[in-house]
Amino acid sequence: MQILKNLLTFIGMFSILIIPFNLVAQSDLSKLKGEIWKITEIWEPEPMIIIPGNTNSEAPSDAIILFDGSNLDSWVHKTGEDAKWSVQDGYFTVKPGSGDILTKQSFGSCQLHVEWRSPSIIESEGQGRGNSGVYFMENTKLGDTGYEVQVLDSYNNRTYSNGQAASVYKQHIPLVNASKKPGEWQSFDIIFNAPMFNGDGRLVKHAYLTVFHNGVLVQNNVQIQGYVKFIGYPEYKAHPSKLPIKLQDHSNLVSYRNIWIREL
Repeated sequence: MQILKNLLTFIGMFSILIIPFNLVAQSDLSKLKGEIWKITEIWEPEPMIIIPGNTNSEAPSDAIILFDGSNLDSWVHKTGEDAKWSVQDGYFTVKPGSGDILTKQSFGSCQLHVEWRSPSIIESEGQGRGNSGVYFMENTKLGDTGYEVQVLDSYNNRTYSNGQAASVYKQHIPLVNASKKPGEWQSFDIIFNAPMFNGDGRLVKHAYLTVFHNGVLVQNNVQIQGYVKFIGYPEYKAHPSKLPIKLQDHSNLVSYRNIWIREL
């Protein structure tokens, strides 16, 4: 009997808790005058209107143009000096030995479009063939760091799988090899979600990358384990919320064109 009384008491208390919610719901529904489907409609905020490109490779109106085919005004050498890579015919090419180049502007989470081309003349194999890289959040104070998406001629060119084109270098293997022939223009469309650190410099949120290589999904929101390392395992080191994007000089004549970015 006592158990029954306790149960009835609990049910009574529970009813008191849910009645206000029912009353609120009924009040909301009565205001809709029969249009109950509107209770799940969200009107604010209204998304900003932009003008998309005529093709997926063309920059939308809210994009920042990092290379328009004419000059390297948006880029600098990693030392802060002028970028030394050569510009011609609407694209620019690595000048071997001149060093990496970085964007003058810093970025955090972003959508990046970049088109690249490995040399048509094959002079090596493996990692020595059309090698470069797109690095997010390059921190020059920590040396050669960043979160890298590999640029490489991976057309009939076997190398370690987490080092081929469109890999997150030495971390994530691409889902497929979508590479074109040497000398043909290729594209990366990358969604980068930046990591977050607390006030003590401890990691509270990993970075994530999604990559489309020539329109094909090859990295599906993969978790980044830390800065790229050629030797050893990746690790995170606290850094600012925005840092430059870097293109790597790996002593190969890799070319780039049509680079734009949207901050997220």
